[in-house]
Amino acid sequence: MSSAIQNSPNAFTASAGDRLASYLAQRQSARTPKIVALTPDASTREYFRIPWERATAVAAVYPAPFDPEVHPYLDVTSLFLECGLPVPKVYETDGAVGIIVQEDLGDNQLCQVFETASEEECETLLERAVELIARIQAATPHAFARDSIASRLAFDEAKLAWELDFFFEHYFGSLRGETLRHGEAAELKVELNDVAAELSACPRVLCHRDYHSANLLVDKQGQIRIVDHQDARLGPASYDLVSLLMDRQPEPPSLAEVRGHRLFFLEERRRLGLDPIDPDDFVKEFRLMTIQRGLKAIGTFSYQTAVCGRSAFYERHIQPTLLIVLQAAEWLDRFPVLRRMVNERISSDSVRAAEV
Repeated sequence: MSSAIQNSPNAFTASAGDRLASYLAQRQSARTPKIVALTPDASTREYFRIPWERATAVAAVYPAPFDPEVHPYLDVTSLFLECGLPVPKVYETDGAVGIIVQEDLGDNQLCQVFETASEEECETLLERAVELIARIQAATPHAFARDSIASRLAFDEAKLAWELDFFFEHYFGSLRGETLRHGEAAELKVELNDVAAELSACPRVLCHRDYHSANLLVDKQGQIRIVDHQDARLGPASYDLVSLLMDRQPEPPSLAEVRGHRLFFLEERRRLGLDPIDPDDFVKEFRLMTIQRGLKAIGTFSYQTAVCGRSAFYERHIQPTLLIVLQAAEWLDRFPVLRRMVNERISSDSVRAAEV
């Protein structure tokens, strides 16, 4: 679509809401549309609910123009839709003004549904979410066939190590204001490098990359829909399952329940004709992935809390995630430096909380 705002040199000096209002006014030739801001999660994009074709849609407004031909969100959305995966349909795109208009799935996040649903309903929904992970992995060959951006990105050793360095910098530095002794820092980094190296050597499949219950919506028909999938890439088979079962948990989940979900996932993979994975090998990978993914998440929570000032959203997740990481490391009976340092800080924080 061509519009005056596209050619304006000041198009991106206006706020996202103003840019969107101008875009809609020119497209719809109507009175000022009703635009409702939606709360983004650690994102450079801003989201709005807008009127669209006698209903509503969700507009993602990006901070800069983009080329729709090579845009990750559009690429991965096309890939997922071609494979029958339940992501929102894209209605319209205008890269010159940085706007994507897509299907409105509502605001019913799976994590919110869990708060009021019965135990049986929660288990049914969780199994559906696990099934979708297997279906995403089944789309791996198609990602390569269409040369998707997702097939050209991977959780290789460099990427995994970068995420662990991000944890190191922002948990100890930004959040806690600690300067570790050189020897202690070096010992910890050796263990973190081992985590990255071992996981990077695992066979890779297509991963959503941020598959937790806040990025799954339950639509009006009660179906689970996938959002925030633009960062899909290749990684270990355990990656999305760890994210679903272990991310943003208030306490470490029941080991028996986690084991049941792991076995259910492996059965779903088998049902879809994917390569079999030995359950014993998978549990080791799962626990190693829990450590990496947990530390990566703690890095994000620490950065959002200490650097971005969003403690209300993120700080509460740090301590429970540390406990989940510690549990995984103890079950593997590895990484003594990491275990000692986590235990020390959990104990120190508990003492400070008791004094307050």
